[in-house]
Amino acid sequence: MKNQKNSVLIRPTDLYIEAQRRYKELEQIRNERRKALEKAPAGKIHVVKDGSKTKFYLRTDPKDKTGRYLPVHEQEKIKIYVRKAYDEKLVKMLDKEIKGLGRLLADGTEGVDLIRKAYSDNTYRVQKLIEPADMSDEDYAAIWLDHQYVKKEISETVAYYESDHKERVRSKSELTIANALARHGIPYRYECPLVLKNGIKIYPDFTVLNVKSRHQFYWEHRGMMDNPEYARHTVERLKQYMRSGMIPGRDLIITEETSENPLGTDEIEVIIKEYLL
Repeated sequence: MKNQKNSVLIRPTDLYIEAQRRYKELEQIRNERRKALEKAPAGKIHVVKDGSKTKFYLRTDPKDKTGRYLPVHEQEKIKIYVRKAYDEKLVKMLDKEIKGLGRLLADGTEGVDLIRKAYSDNTYRVQKLIEPADMSDEDYAAIWLDHQYVKKEISETVAYYESDHKERVRSKSELTIANALARHGIPYRYECPLVLKNGIKIYPDFTVLNVKSRHQFYWEHRGMMDNPEYARHTVERLKQYMRSGMIPGRDLIITEETSENPLGTDEIEVIIKEYLL
């Protein structure tokens, strides 16, 4: 087993994803405003604050320092030139930020990859001697999966279901979840023990890892919600999770079904795409 602890790694960031999104958004807006400026009439608006009033003067001659006063009834012309002035200023600001984001994206994303390769490009023997700051997704997932644990025993009286990973699960729905996770290449542990803050040991159905975000989720499937006693127990379990600081949607994934309304594969796929890919 490798000796590194996942907790010491540099936390993944959405910085570059967000920078790429903003870069494209700003670029689109800039191009639209540039086209609008190409169609705008010649001349510039000069705005003068006179007490509580705002006056507008149109300058069509660069040598004219005053310009022609635009009365209120020429509101449409005022609007055209005010928007032109704003777009000219906006395009300059957009150019500046786009240039900065371009530098960030050119250098930053390469930097993330190089930092990870500084560890992951080494042989296994060398890796064992290093305390990494970060590593590849593949190495991180391998270390996470290397965690040794004792599963909760399954009685022989329970129906036998075997996943694609050749492990036994308790129900048909858990089998479907396990196989869907395996199909998407998502690392998971089945019924890995978890000690809550109150000292109680529980066995979440699945402990799953979003490799890209390095975030761990607990996936609880509630398979008999039409059973009052079972439903009561699941409510108490949820309260135990929350008392330990684990919040549904952030740390905890919950799926439910009844005998008349079983869990669908489409629902599982939606959850996987939303939280784990």
